[in-house]
Amino acid sequence: MQDAGRRTRLANERTYLAWWRTGLTSLAVAIGVGKIVPGISNNVTEWPYQVVGAAYGFLGIGFMIVAHMRVRAVERAVDAGTFARLDQRLGTGLLAVGIVIGAATVALVIFGRS
Repeated sequence: MQDAGRRTRLANERTYLAWWRTGLTSLAVAIGVGKIVPGISNNVTEWPYQVVGAAYGFLGIGFMIVAHMRVRAVERAVDAGTFARLDQRLGTGLLAVGIVIGAATVALVIFGRS
């Protein structure tokens, strides 16, 4: 049983790092969409790119916050011998934000010229 607990804690750490990698990736996309693309493109209106870039930035910060909340919840559950399920509202919220930001990105790709 002790080995199973260790494996679970290590899996929790890997999952925590995956949330962080996703958050950092979102921050990198924020810089790309919000600053780099409008800076190297000709004849584009900058503000839509900046808004979508900022949304990716906030999403990245959100992933880091969720990472912290999840790693702590799972650790408490492991200590108690229970399971910490991802809150369905949180999962649905992340899905909704992803759909909105993804659709905005697609719109920039299609209609990005001013």
